Amino acid sequence: MAGDNDKSRTFTRRAVMIGAGQVGLFALLAGRLYYLQVVEGAKYHEMAEENRVSLRVIAPARGRILDRGDVPLALNDQTYRVVLLPEQVEDLADTLDKINDYIPLDDDTRQRITREFKNRDGFNEIVVRDDLTRDQMDVIAVRTPDMPGVDIDAGEVRSYPYGATTAHILGYVGTVSQRDLDNEDDDDKGVLSVPGFRVGKNGIEKQYEDELRGTAGDVELEVNARGRVVEEMARHDPVAGDDLTLAVDIGLQQFTQQRLAREEGGAAVVLDIASGAVLALVSQPGFDPNLFTFGISQADWDALNNDIHAPLLNKAISGVYAPGSTFKPIAAMAGLEADIIDPDATVYCPGYYQLGDHKFHCWKHSGHGNVNMAQAIAQSCDTYFYDLGRRTGIDKMQAMAMRFGLGHRLGIDLPHERPGLVPSRAWKMATQHEEWQQGESLIAAIGQGYTLATPLQLAVMAARIANGGMAITPHVAQKVGTLPIAAPSAPVMGFDPAHLAVVRRGMEDVINSPSGTAYAARILTPGMEMAGKTGTAQVRHLSEAQRASGEGINADIPWKDRDHALFAGYAPISAPRFAIGVIVEHGGSGAHIAVPIARDILIECQTRFKV
Repeated sequence: MAGDNDKSRTFTRRAVMIGAGQVGLFALLAGRLYYLQVVEGAKYHEMAEENRVSLRVIAPARGRILDRGDVPLALNDQTYRVVLLPEQVEDLADTLDKINDYIPLDDDTRQRITREFKNRDGFNEIVVRDDLTRDQMDVIAVRTPDMPGVDIDAGEVRSYPYGATTAHILGYVGTVSQRDLDNEDDDDKGVLSVPGFRVGKNGIEKQYEDELRGTAGDVELEVNARGRVVEEMARHDPVAGDDLTLAVDIGLQQFTQQRLAREEGGAAVVLDIASGAVLALVSQPGFDPNLFTFGISQADWDALNNDIHAPLLNKAISGVYAPGSTFKPIAAMAGLEADIIDPDATVYCPGYYQLGDHKFHCWKHSGHGNVNMAQAIAQSCDTYFYDLGRRTGIDKMQAMAMRFGLGHRLGIDLPHERPGLVPSRAWKMATQHEEWQQGESLIAAIGQGYTLATPLQLAVMAARIANGGMAITPHVAQKVGTLPIAAPSAPVMGFDPAHLAVVRRGMEDVINSPSGTAYAARILTPGMEMAGKTGTAQVRHLSEAQRASGEGINADIPWKDRDHALFAGYAPISAPRFAIGVIVEHGGSGAHIAVPIARDILIECQTRFKV
């Protein structure tokens, strides 16, 4: 009996323990269910929705780029492309082999596709080729039933109808790089992940990327476990980018390009002197921006990069050259504004200038005789400006050059503008760790030595002289969509009008006086006459012995060692409206080579704009 009671008590304790354990287990499960369903419910609901709904970004149409007369310079053409739907591809290598039977796929393309196939999820499509001809599209479309995961898609591709003529203004678009992704805000990275999406890489396309790109749209799609679309749930259409209207006149741009194309290399810029609007900007030689749209081939890239004439460089804003005698009006203004020189006083030129035991030669070995300031500008007398440079000093010339736009970036709305260089005493000590020498001021006064300028800066210099000393800022774009872009302000710099008049008289006589350096290239039509300053800048220094032997004659030396030919000017004289800067690389004489180009372009300006 006692044994039965013991067994009963043991059973009861075990039952209680098991029951307690079961209660505890159920409590734990209930607590876990409460945590998952109540505390973390929203989180797991969101995760479930993400597994069910896929969001596809829809790329916006890129805005067009138009000239001042609404002529399209960059637009979007329809294109067809082959894409892969990864979740439907059974064997990638076999699929690519089949596609290659109808359209060629090089090794780089196959490697890219393989890499993207591994890195992307099952929903995003992969672009195989996006430059199909209509015949290629038809061939692939007929055979898609035999190639699971292969599809044809229609899209848009950037097109530049004027090719090399506008390349250095417009730039080009290209595929999205890792650098593009790194430089974007998180909100903008979605559209960059769209297969085949392209962004501005240079020129206006890059400068105004935000305006031209537009706003991406999206579509919410219900997909199954393999990522295959079940139905479309919601759609938000993209907003196309704004059209961008430029100040450039395509007719003048074409004329300028064709005129400059007769030379091996160079650049020309035409400005409205009152507003700073860029009417034409050409760098020679150019390149076809359409090459970059689908991804430039290695052979084409190497050819452009290895060309001695540097077709990829926008020489108008990034090429820097010794300005030569085009700098002389700046030296003249520095002496006048500092009240160092009387413009009517004369300097005798025997063909050289003696400083200590060194002779600084004038380009005219027989000398110019007695010349005043206007005559020295017209005849480009080096001796007069050697004397002026010694008396004025480099720091005053540097300060004046900066006011006229040299030695710093002007802020044009194009990427990669270079500042050039105008030296000073402080600059030489900081960079060369040497004192400035007086002889260097003589060389600087004629635009040689350390001084470097871009063709754009020469055009701005001429414009500020012609417009009475207003500090115009060059700009290319003038309207986004229907909204005008406010022109940069052009403050008056406060020069003495009498001083500007002396310089302008000398620049007028450069072209229109029989003693001027460019009289042979003058404009004969009354009312259309031009003014300006020629320049011939040495590429290599010549010793006195070399000068005496005639070794510096351009025709007898390699092209890359010849002098640069330059001109900065404006027209018409009676009511100036257009300014121009021209550089012909290794062209020789500015008067004989650069001035005729500028003359023809300025005639075209006045005719086209009915001045």
